[in-house]
Amino acid sequence: MGKKETITVQGTAITVITSKDDDYISLTDMANVKAGQARTADVIKNWIRTRTTLEFLGTWEQLYNPDFKVVEFDHFKMQAGLPSFVLSAGEWILKTNAIGIYVKHGRYGGTYAHKDIAFEFGSAISVVFRLFLIKEFQRLKEDEQRTKSLEWNLQRTLSKINYRIHTDAIKEHIIPNIVTKEQIAYTYAEEADLLNVALFGKTAAQWRSENPGTKGNIRDYATLEQLVVLSNMESINALLIRQELPQNQRLVELNKVAITQMRSLVENKGLKRLQ
Repeated sequence: MGKKETITVQGTAITVITSKDDDYISLTDMANVKAGQARTADVIKNWIRTRTTLEFLGTWEQLYNPDFKVVEFDHFKMQAGLPSFVLSAGEWILKTNAIGIYVKHGRYGGTYAHKDIAFEFGSAISVVFRLFLIKEFQRLKEDEQRTKSLEWNLQRTLSKINYRIHTDAIKEHIIPNIVTKEQIAYTYAEEADLLNVALFGKTAAQWRSENPGTKGNIRDYATLEQLVVLSNMESINALLIRQELPQNQRLVELNKVAITQMRSLVENKGLKRLQ
């Protein structure tokens, strides 16, 4: 179903479901503002059957839905405005293969629409309601982005802390007693690239070559999952260094860790909720 959130618009709870980076808002919840629950379906039907709405829905589908059935859409549009013309959300979806609106049964059931369409439906409730809906939706997205940013920064900070543990292990077990500062820096960079190759499949230099003009480094563009794994790998590599395992063997072991942990995190529902 995707991630479910609730926003309150003029005292009414409105369900928002995010699925595959698209946000769908409950038209059923919105229709409750204009009518009792027994008539929400009628409010949605009366809105869909108008020519203005059909033109909007048809244009949206043609922009974003390659499988949209234009011929069926034209048939509906020709009937729009006739007293006998009735069209439900379910029939619209079935006949035109529309994706901008969907009907869900069971828990959290009702009619949901892509945010673009839901904002348009908001005008059918009232102009004021539409404005408050957009405002509350934007606030929800800003809060989500702020939370995601905090989580990312936390993992980046943990990664930097573990990097200190990592470099201490390098200093104690890899760097000889008498070396130049340049040699030390090179060894640190070499070990950092060991982790980069194990996790990202490329060195920092290779990433820069593939992304000319990009600010920062490969780790600044890592996903939350990658930062979690990177943090773990730095601690593991520090342990392997203290065990005096050769670098080529450590690369193999760290790559196994990266693959196993990334698979686990990608499938982790808890981490998905943080995102």
